[in-house]
Amino acid sequence: MEKITSFTINHIDLEPGVYVSRKDRYGSAVITTFDLRMTAPNREPVMNTAEMHTIEHLGATFLRNHPVFADKTVYFGPMGCRTGFYMLLAGDYSSREIAPLVTEMFEFIRDFSGDIPGAAPRDCGNWQDQNLGMANWLADRYLTRTLIGIDEKHLVYPE
Repeated sequence: MEKITSFTINHIDLEPGVYVSRKDRYGSAVITTFDLRMTAPNREPVMNTAEMHTIEHLGATFLRNHPVFADKTVYFGPMGCRTGFYMLLAGDYSSREIAPLVTEMFEFIRDFSGDIPGAAPRDCGNWQDQNLGMANWLADRYLTRTLIGIDEKHLVYPE
């Protein structure tokens, strides 16, 4: 079987960043998949499911309510390896041009307090598996260590 694209990325040298994972065409439409890598794979501890679940709820809520990207958001959710998230947008985008959106989203997550959207038995299949404090902390860490002043090394996959 052929290796899928995400398994061809050099995870040994991969650092946290905002990367274009792939671009898919459906007729005339382009869907850009972004790799929002929050931890260094195989070198840093992975995120726990509770805080990832909270980031997923907050990130999806932010994107689906964004004044520009609400109608362009296809998906936002966690990577199985628990080192980051995938964000799929309708359109042909680069990492550089989408970095401000990602920064804005993680500022929202860092600053969020109160009831987590969708964290209720009727709305979510595992509503109690949430950790807002750690989600806030991880968002701040991603912002300060990666997103604020992001450079090319953290926008383009390593060879």
